[in-house]
Amino acid sequence: MKTPLSPAVTAILVGGLVASTIDIGAAATIYQANPLGVMRAVASGLIGEHARGSGLPGSALGMLLQWLMGLIIAAIYVYVSGRLGLLARLNRWWAASGVAYGVVIYFVMTYVVVPLSASLKPKVPPPFDWAKFGENMLAMILFGLIIAYAARRYLPGAETAPARSESGPA
Repeated sequence: MKTPLSPAVTAILVGGLVASTIDIGAAATIYQANPLGVMRAVASGLIGEHARGSGLPGSALGMLLQWLMGLIIAAIYVYVSGRLGLLARLNRWWAASGVAYGVVIYFVMTYVVVPLSASLKPKVPPPFDWAKFGENMLAMILFGLIIAYAARRYLPGAETAPARSESGPA
């Protein structure tokens, strides 16, 4: 499929937008919440608790912020994989790199981004919940897999290698 955008931009757009949109649904499922409320929770990271009662405008802001984060996360993956020379190996190892990237995303979001956000933090942290940890980790692994697949699909040098002839060299 031909696109007027560069392959890197296409990989970033497809991977980032698809992964971040699916992530809203994953969060709504994990926390048994309305997706519009999840989007307002994302918005609260920028504007604080005012987002919780902001209705549709707050949800729209949350979705825009979610997409922006998804695009940034995808851009980092595309940039780093290019700089590390992973593109030639991405066809074979895209799933492993996506899983690894998802784990990194989980820890960065949980221990850097959310604590630095404007969202309300509990005075006493809730007890550790292994089920929520596992569910959120799986959601971030899916996020990483989507981005890695988009990179594999759209970046030159990462596409499927040509099939070898069964008869061998002529």
